[in-house]
Order: sequence, then C-alpha cells, then structure tokens
Amino acid sequence: MSAQPTGPTRHLSFLRLLAYGLPGLPLAALLLPLFVYLPTFYAKEIGIGFGVVGGVLLLARLWDGVSDPLIGWLSDRLEGRYGRRRPWMLAGLPLSLLSIWMLFLPPEGAGAVHLLLWSVLLYLGGTMIMLPYQAWGAEISGDYHERSRIAAAREIFVIAGTLVAAGLPQALNASAGGAAAAALEALAWGLSVVLPLAVLICVAFVPDQPVKRGAPMKLRRGLEVLASNQPFRRLIGAYFLNGIANGLPATLFLLFVEHVIRRPEWQGGLLLTYFLCGVLAVPFWLWLSRRIGKHRAWIAAMVWACGIFVWVPLLGEGDIALFFAVCVLTGASLGADLVLPASMQADVVDVDAAETGQRRAGIYFALWGLATKVSLALAVGIAFPLLDVVGFQENASDNTATALFVLAALYSLLPVLFKLASLKLVAGFPIDQDEHARLREKIAAGPEQQVA
Repeated sequence: MSAQPTGPTRHLSFLRLLAYGLPGLPLAALLLPLFVYLPTFYAKEIGIGFGVVGGVLLLARLWDGVSDPLIGWLSDRLEGRYGRRRPWMLAGLPLSLLSIWMLFLPPEGAGAVHLLLWSVLLYLGGTMIMLPYQAWGAEISGDYHERSRIAAAREIFVIAGTLVAAGLPQALNASAGGAAAAALEALAWGLSVVLPLAVLICVAFVPDQPVKRGAPMKLRRGLEVLASNQPFRRLIGAYFLNGIANGLPATLFLLFVEHVIRRPEWQGGLLLTYFLCGVLAVPFWLWLSRRIGKHRAWIAAMVWACGIFVWVPLLGEGDIALFFAVCVLTGASLGADLVLPASMQADVVDVDAAETGQRRAGIYFALWGLATKVSLALAVGIAFPLLDVVGFQENASDNTATALFVLAALYSLLPVLFKLASLKLVAGFPIDQDEHARLREKIAAGPEQQVA
C-alpha cells in the first residue's frame, strides 16, 4: 500500500507559514540576478557579448532537462528518517553556495566556459533546494484555498527577496556602470548567510509527512498517467507561455530604462515599485480567487497586464512618470502570477493522486520547474540575439530608432502575445473548488492511508 497522495486538510499556524515561506527570500534573491544582473554583467563588464551570453545561458538550462526530472523522481521515491523533501534541500546548500561565489565573483580571465560551467552547477544546486521545497508546499494541506495561503506565504517571501536584490544598486549607491558587479558581490555575501539559515529554520519547524511504502509504480505506468493528465498539460502549457512573457521584460528592464526612458538612476527604484505593488496586491488576488476560482482570477490578472503593456512602446525619453505608472499597474498583476498558478499546481497533482494512489508531487514540480527555467532562459535567448541582429549597442549613447523600437517591442508587445496564448489555455482549466472537492473524495475513498 502506498501513501495517501496529499497532505491532510489543515490550517497552518502563522509561525509555521513563516517558517515554510522563509527560504523563498534567499532563493528569489538568487534568482533575480540570474536574469537581470548576470546577463548584462557578463555581456558588458566581462565582455563576452549579448549573443554569446544568451546562447550560453540557454545551453546551461538544457541540462535541467535531465537533472530536474531525475531529482523530482528521486525525491518522490527516496525517504529517510527526516522525510522526503528535507534531505534534498540540505544537500543542495554546499553546491549552491560554492557556485554563487564562482559565478557572481568570477576570477580574472573568466569567459564563456566559466559562465557555462558554474551556471550548470548553480542550477543543479538550486534545483536540489527549490524543487523539493515547492513539492513539499503542495503536500502540507489538501484544502483548495489553504493551498493558496501556503503558496502566498512562500511567494511573498519570494517577492521580498526580489526587492532586496532589485534595491541593492541604490542601497550600495553604485554608479550605473558598476551596479551589476556591486550588487552581485553583495548578494554573494548575503546569500552565504541567509540561505543556509532560512533552509535550516524551514526543515526544523515544518512537518515533512512520513508515508507508508508499497510496491513502486512502474515507470511506464507513471509516464502514462502523467501524459494523460489533461489539467496538467493545460496548466504547464499556460505556465510556460506566461513564463516567457514575464521573462522578456525581466531580462530587458535595465536596458529599457537606460536606453528608452533614459533614466538609469531610476532602475532600482522602479524595480522596487513593481515588486512592492506585487506584494500589496496578493491579498486582493486571494480574495478574488475565493469568489471566482483560482484560474478565473489568474485570467483577470493576465488581461489586466496585457491592457497596460500594449501602451509601453509609446513611451520615450523622459517619460519617467508614465513608466512609473506602468510599473505600479503591471506590478499589481504580479501577485496573481506568483500565487495562483503555484496553488493550481498542487490541485493538478491531486488528479494524479486520485488515479495512482501515490504522492508524486516531486516529478510534477520538476516539470514545472523545468518549464520555468526554460521559459526564462528562452526569453534571454530570444531577446539578446534579436537585439544583436538590429544593431543594438548597450554601450552606445545613441541607438537607431529601429533598435530602440525593437527593444521596446521585445519588452512589452511580445510578452502580450505570449500572455494571450497562455490565457487561452487557462480559460479551459477544469479544476475549480467543486471539482477539487470531488477529487479529494476520490482520494479519501482509496485504500491508502497517510501515517499520522
């Protein structure tokens, strides 16, 4: 007999929510520079070039196609006295910390090979922490709305970590030319302390449910069930497309503010505004999801973001007030993008649980994590080579009108197209609160029982 596939319906205490959410802060502070500061730093200050950086980071992410499913599969099947998820998070710490130092503070003569090697190792260490961490969150509670609360706790810390990383250039009072290098060095020091501390607090105070073991599912049968999970296919497709849509402006934000708006001194403040608005909007999206369902609330957020982004190409030099308004209004949709899909992912795992009677959140979150990484890397792989094609020069004081329009279009219009495609998939998502209640009843009627 296998384990009941999801955790019991429970309402987490505020302190346990904090303990679970805490690792999201350093993990986000690590993620943002990989797509905002690091590409520009290696392309400009190390001198590799935008096209090479885009290709290297995309190549590094291809390794995740092997490592993510493997780690997800192993974390579902292997269990020790400390649970299934905790040991992986602890094991990923040393590799992540070493890779951070090598990647964020490269030695003299570092080039494309250095960037590729340590990016691959950092992605691996980060996966060993992040993937079991996310799967763990899906197993803490089986309640439809409590899962949104758990996801919100994690993602609020994620946004807080992003705010820390985004505000470092201003906090350090760094010049525009050295902001990326100064921010990366400060992050390396900070992450060396905060990441291990946050992970240790989480594994010490959050329950990792033990399970009874039975005969493992055959690989072929497991793949068949996963492939036939229609809500999963629809959600991961929407998640991937929306990831590209979010990755393009994240990658190009600094360049857009410097070369189109021409106010580079506002870069950190505008990023802080965007993410702070995301935090403040989370309670609204939780409220709305309780009334119309998670997927409908997510649709509303994407429609809202598209309605704002379509006007961005009209902005130009000195339009700082208008772009500030764009950051506020699009930031409001960020809370929904982070919290609601994460909660929906846990519900999709229940479709598998009802079919197989096993807890397989690890492999599902591995595929979602892979979709996230590839979509963000693809955003870099799309944006920088296209900027090279149109002759955009990051170091130039003036670029052609064509190059600046392409930069603006990649920053705003292309994300709208990806979001519209994602929205179409989400519109047919079949799991609402009533359908989820039926899934939970089917799971509870099975022979599997979770160990108390």
